[in-house]
Amino acid sequence: MSDKHEKRSDTHTEEEKIEEEVSAEPTDVEETSKEEDELKKCEEALRACEEKYLRMHAEFENIKKRLERDKEKSVAYAQEQFARDLLPVMDSLELALASIPTPEDGADEHLQKLREGVQLTLDQFVKTFEKHHIKVVDIDQGFNPNFHEAVMQVESEEHESGHIVQVLQKGYTYKERLLRPAMVSVAK
Repeated sequence: MSDKHEKRSDTHTEEEKIEEEVSAEPTDVEETSKEEDELKKCEEALRACEEKYLRMHAEFENIKKRLERDKEKSVAYAQEQFARDLLPVMDSLELALASIPTPEDGADEHLQKLREGVQLTLDQFVKTFEKHHIKVVDIDQGFNPNFHEAVMQVESEEHESGHIVQVLQKGYTYKERLLRPAMVSVAK
């Protein structure tokens, strides 16, 4: 009987081993499921980090391009304030030229020489302005509120309502930017 008992205990032990293996299998499945869930979470976190990195990189590139454009504009328009500061000098030369009598007005030789000198200086200013893309605002196209400032309205039978009658102060542009609007009188 002891042999039978030993066989039974061996059998019982084998049965226990099988039961343990069967009961252990769901644990392996649970562990595999947990590992898969953890892997999915890690993959989602990785995707989120990659997406965040790509957005940040794109934003950095946009900022870099914007700064480059701003730098180019700054260089292109660096002389704008200097040009604006020269406009009163140009106005003064034009006023000086207008105040010197012409030979028809009976100006003597000295006044004629002075007039020629002021005219030459004014011509040099105009050439220098053109060289550096500073231009007089055009008034031939009619009144444009983007380039002209109407400081007064006058009665005029020669001009239609809203058209420029007289330029009181010339306006100037620097490249595409307005340095100073032209001050004009407009017909009623």
